[in-house]
Amino acid sequence: MSTETYLFVFALFDTGVMLFLLIYFVITLSDLECDYLNARMCCSKLNIWVIPMLFLQTVLSVTLLFMSHWILFLVNLPANSWMLYEFWNVPKGNLGLYDPAEIHNRGQLKAHMKHCLIRLGNFLILFFVYLYCCISAMIKDSPLHGGPDDLDLGI
Repeated sequence: MSTETYLFVFALFDTGVMLFLLIYFVITLSDLECDYLNARMCCSKLNIWVIPMLFLQTVLSVTLLFMSHWILFLVNLPANSWMLYEFWNVPKGNLGLYDPAEIHNRGQLKAHMKHCLIRLGNFLILFFVYLYCCISAMIKDSPLHGGPDDLDLGI
């Protein structure tokens, strides 16, 4: 297998993990909205996963950049930039991106839910793009995929 195949397998795995984490975020936020969880428990569950999600997204973007997949890097750049922006602009005194004292204020719960759903849609689309790229790279590496130069007619 070529390095492109390994890259897209890694991208599929990375995006799949991000999808599962975002589904977890949406379920946890909806549990808070329905009062199945208190704000403190919900925020502590979510804040644990903010840095690993940021790390996964950054590693994928940097890997795409180093492997010269400029278009895929540029597609990932807005999501990565937004996650970095959210992480660095946490107000001083908050416990993390999700703060139990402020999550019910000024519609922050709805805003967090909206951001999670937008990210979920983004990573769902990217998952299928990476799946297509992975299949395409595997077909190019396949011994059955040969051009006219690979034909051995025995003449």
